Amino acid sequence: MLFANKEYFLLLILLIPYILWYVFRRSQGEAALQVSDTSMYDVAPKTFRNYLLHVPFVLRILCFIMLVCVLARPQSTNSWQSSEIEGIDIMLSIDVSTSMLAEDLKPNRLEAAKEVAAEFIQGRPNDNIGITLFAGEAFTQCPLTTDHTVLLNLFSSIQTGLIEDGTAIGMGIANAVTRLKDSQAKSKVVILLTDGTNNSGDISPLTAAEIAKSFDIRVYTIGVGTNGTAPYPYPTAMGIQYVNVPVEIDEKMLTEIASTTGGEYYRATSNSKLEEVYMQIDRLEKTRLNVKEYSKRSEEYLPYALIGLLALLLELLLRHSLLKKIP
Repeated sequence: MLFANKEYFLLLILLIPYILWYVFRRSQGEAALQVSDTSMYDVAPKTFRNYLLHVPFVLRILCFIMLVCVLARPQSTNSWQSSEIEGIDIMLSIDVSTSMLAEDLKPNRLEAAKEVAAEFIQGRPNDNIGITLFAGEAFTQCPLTTDHTVLLNLFSSIQTGLIEDGTAIGMGIANAVTRLKDSQAKSKVVILLTDGTNNSGDISPLTAAEIAKSFDIRVYTIGVGTNGTAPYPYPTAMGIQYVNVPVEIDEKMLTEIASTTGGEYYRATSNSKLEEVYMQIDRLEKTRLNVKEYSKRSEEYLPYALIGLLALLLELLLRHSLLKKIP
């Protein structure tokens, strides 16, 4: 509990002369009804009114104290201290072409990539992370954010068929670079995951890599898929039929993209290998970010005002009923 106007507590000094005046007045006061002999009252039993004699005085003091507290503006606060944390800005660029439905990774390449990427995000709570999806073209699924709950919820909607089919690796890099180029972070990273070769898009992958380099953005490339062939589900009139299709990943191009931008190329041939890749990327250098203190204050005068009002009403009630004086 904080008080915004603490100077009002100086008013409590006024209680000292008031208390002295009350004590002096009680000692010097004259009886309202004078009798010749009071000895008979010495043995008279005391009633509960005798014990309530000073209650109005105490209630008036309590009312005054509560009034001062209200003037001092009591406030509650929820705040986070200023601190330095480590983090980087990361865009995940994920291939959602239909070839990502191949089941050499379980349950398929796309679902495996989503699961491992989600674990990666959960392990980096201080980073700004966004998502770019690409196939025949590219779009931003989620811009850079530290709200990882929203980010992870968006993963459930990632699927093939969202955009025109194809593999526009250059467009995937360029879209991610657009989201990172104005970032003030010292470390900016694109993690690009694909299972094919570039066959679409208006920007070549190496041109996109040069653009990323000009903005000091490192691109880490991941080629996902087993060596040789992979089972691919084909819908037919008889149901889903599996056909072994060749795995064609342009590793030379992905390596050159990573080398141009200062990143690394990784090959993930299984779920465990894919996890290892993200673990290695997780060891990237981190840059310090200043987190400003946030404070939300709420006015909390109401309890003090209610106590003061209750004390005032009770004092008036006692003074005009049980403790009413004879004129």
